[in-house]
Amino acid sequence: MRRKSALAAFLFSIGSLALADSQPARAPSLGELLYSTHCISCHSTQIHWRDRKIATDWNRLQSEVRRWQGVVGLGWTNQEIAEVARYVNALYYHYPTPE
Repeated sequence: MRRKSALAAFLFSIGSLALADSQPARAPSLGELLYSTHCISCHSTQIHWRDRKIATDWNRLQSEVRRWQGVVGLGWTNQEIAEVARYVNALYYHYPTPE
């Protein structure tokens, strides 16, 4: 009886691993795509973790994303700016957002 239970548990775990392997990967968000394409080359995690960071709340974070995309000349829409700010906020800052 123990052998059958052990075999059943083993087969179940193999099936679970196969199912987990077949799950599609999470699609990156628009903010993640924009940040990794246009920002990450100059930004490391140190830029977000430094003691004298400029982005001290959600509004300043959005303002900094807006400012730097303008400096670089990306021409992002308000939605794209908000998406990048949301992505960076979720990844590093965790500031409360109005939404």
